[in-house]
Amino acid sequence: MIFEDQFTKTTVKTTGAQINVLQGGSGAPLLLLHGYPQTHVMWHEIAPSLMQHFHLICPDLRGYGDSSKPFGSADHATYSKREMAKDMIEVMESLGYSEFFVAGHDRGARVVHRMALDYPEKIKKACVMDIVPTHHMFKTTDQQFATGYYHWYFLIQPDNLPERMIGADPAYYLGESLKRWSASGAVFKKEAVDEYIRCFSSAETIHASCEDYRAAASIDLKHDQQDMSQKMLSPLLVLWGAEGFIERNYNVLDVWREHAVDVQGKSLQCGHFLAEEAPLAVCEELLRFFDYPK
Repeated sequence: MIFEDQFTKTTVKTTGAQINVLQGGSGAPLLLLHGYPQTHVMWHEIAPSLMQHFHLICPDLRGYGDSSKPFGSADHATYSKREMAKDMIEVMESLGYSEFFVAGHDRGARVVHRMALDYPEKIKKACVMDIVPTHHMFKTTDQQFATGYYHWYFLIQPDNLPERMIGADPAYYLGESLKRWSASGAVFKKEAVDEYIRCFSSAETIHASCEDYRAAASIDLKHDQQDMSQKMLSPLLVLWGAEGFIERNYNVLDVWREHAVDVQGKSLQCGHFLAEEAPLAVCEELLRFFDYPK
């Protein structure tokens, strides 16, 4: 399986899930959290370099990859970012870490944001890739947002509507998502895409990923509203694609400075999938920000 021969694979039982975890390398702990509709495999281009400098921990979020996929609750709390962040804290505690570095892409970045709010003492530094905060995105919704991020409104529909429609051809839906959200001409490694398709093709994953978005549009917004006066305290690196939706529609660093006390960042020459479209640049930025070799 892609790049996994360099890692040790374990399963960590958290309060609410069984989390598939790959780890490798040595040094300061760095937790990497993937996005939708992918798995930990999305880090395959940069993991070999990062693990030379860090103890790299690459889990599958609950509901994704080979982690467990509990059925969604009526209030969608099962897939709230608060519960998903708690999973990751418990994973790191199981490995003996009371504090660590963390980087997340897409949905994983939203888990990072919540983790930094709920567990500020645990996060030494954090990086989020190609997002602005969920609450801000919903608050500023317009036609451009509804068109570019149509899936935010499709995936939250009730009565298993998106589950049935995606389930009719999950490989097509996943491939179309990669194409629509990446820069023109982007190429994804076949072995990685095959792995995404393998995991995403299960009915349980499709349901869980829909619940992730349903939570974002409901209970996550309640949690965010409750914490509007709270800012991330850990230093924050924000990276985003210069050819993507986030660049076109937000003043990214200004938005994040409303939500964090210490913000830096830049756009990279790519679309949404930074770690696969611009791996050298991502690796360079992470090494610099996380203070290697200091």
